[in-house]
Amino acid sequence: MSEPSEAVPSPAEPSLEEQIAAYQREFQDLDPQVEKVVSALQRLNRRMNVAYGRQTATLGISNAEWEVLKALVVSGAPYRLGPGELAKRLGLTPAAMTHRIDRMASEGLVNRERDENNRVRVIVELTDEGREKWLEAMRLASVFEEDLLQDLDSRERGLLGDVLTRLLRRVEDAQPDADGRLTDLD
Repeated sequence: MSEPSEAVPSPAEPSLEEQIAAYQREFQDLDPQVEKVVSALQRLNRRMNVAYGRQTATLGISNAEWEVLKALVVSGAPYRLGPGELAKRLGLTPAAMTHRIDRMASEGLVNRERDENNRVRVIVELTDEGREKWLEAMRLASVFEEDLLQDLDSRERGLLGDVLTRLLRRVEDAQPDADGRLTDLD
């Protein structure tokens, strides 16, 4: 298997090596191996979000709307959650979630209904159109993700998944509130 080539940075962004060299110049205690992993993960995440955003835009939805659709699908049939639970799962403020739900309801992606058992409580439910948009986005994402990992064989994919899951668990254990917004960042 050939070695992957170094990612070509955008004109406004230095290569990973240039970035790490600059960091080391200013902070001599930096471990370049650690910084390369962390910086590569950050750049990969940012670029993947841009790619997903382009895909969802072709479907007439935003990444933010796709996140809501995913949260409803992951919740399982009948694909219903309260706005507060959605906001918590997505790390949003209640006001931001309300705005997002308003927009999605007007687009026919979700319905907003009163809870039959508690008329004060609102329930957000995935519509058939919203589920179809989610499925279309997943089809596009699947092609992109297969292409992204094409140079890794099954063993390497499994190993990468295991390593990334270990890193995720470490962050989740150390920062249990890191799944959503921190109050000081709202």
